[in-house]
Amino acid sequence: MMAYVRYGFAALVALVFVTIALANRSMVTVKLLPDTLASLTGVDISVSLPLFMLLGGAIAIGLLLGFVWEWFREYGYRAEAARLRREQDSMRAELKRVQTEAPHARKDDVLALVEAK
Repeated sequence: MMAYVRYGFAALVALVFVTIALANRSMVTVKLLPDTLASLTGVDISVSLPLFMLLGGAIAIGLLLGFVWEWFREYGYRAEAARLRREQDSMRAELKRVQTEAPHARKDDVLALVEAK
């Protein structure tokens, strides 16, 4: 059931994006520098593209920067989880080693005293 809801939501988002793209088909010119600074430096880089491509690119770059920011922010949590995982693995290996070396030590202390008599 949730798969249908997910597909329906994805279709709705796609429909909204297509509608926005069709409504913003006009060409816009994007310049690297303002006109006065471009004439001063001699660098006049500009590109003309549909507005929906500019909006989509801005959203994509924003998402990418957000993902990278979160990845760096969560580094401490991932490092701590890896340290705890290594510690857990070493403890399990130590427990297995102790259990194989001394199987009689696993008995209850009271039972061991009773059996010794």
